[in-house]
Amino acid sequence: MWNRTFGKTETDVESGSSEPLYPTMVESPDLRWSFIRKIYTIVAIQLLLTAVVGAIVVSYHPIVIFLTTTRGGFACYILIIITPFIILCPLSCYYQRHPVNYVLLGIFTIALAFGIGLSCAFTSGKVILEAVILTAVVVVSLTLFTFWAAKRGSDFNFLGPFLFGALMVLIVFSIIQIFFPMGKIGVMIYAGVSAIVFCGYIVYDTDNLIKRYSYDEYIWAAVALYLDIINLFISLLTILRTVDR
Repeated sequence: MWNRTFGKTETDVESGSSEPLYPTMVESPDLRWSFIRKIYTIVAIQLLLTAVVGAIVVSYHPIVIFLTTTRGGFACYILIIITPFIILCPLSCYYQRHPVNYVLLGIFTIALAFGIGLSCAFTSGKVILEAVILTAVVVVSLTLFTFWAAKRGSDFNFLGPFLFGALMVLIVFSIIQIFFPMGKIGVMIYAGVSAIVFCGYIVYDTDNLIKRYSYDEYIWAAVALYLDIINLFISLLTILRTVDR
């Protein structure tokens, strides 16, 4: 999801497939597979942490009551919302410095998980489960498709400018709707477009993971995929929640 300058660096060799991931591949497939496994391990831990924190927020009602009904709680809520954006700044400077990068990534994930938990607190369990299942199916399907397409020589780097433009439109439109709220149909259309955009980002970032991210950019690769998945989940949750009302 992030437009960065990609490059190639050295890393340790681990076990993996010796077959090239795409026709023009010149680097060691073992190195790239090792990098890919590392990214998906980090993303899996982030998603697990998000599920745990979100479940705690949803199940422990005093947290939601405090954050939504008190003045101090509202201030904490605003802080929780902006914390992930604040953390991205030092993370961009220390993404190669271990273990600071993992600490910052953990804070980023927990803060975002709190926000997701608050969104889910006002949603029925059935709708949340449906959104989780749909998100899992879509993410797995698009990931497998991207690996298959890359193997056949397809390249999705051209999607970058279009997806970035669509993301800017979504952000500006979301700000506008704060002052001019949309109706039920408008919310569903907005969420549907958002879901399509982040499906595109999953393909785009997975393609970058296969071909372009350097081995020391594992934190940014994990953040990109994690945000793609979370935003897709929120979009699907919004659609299902609007239909369920």
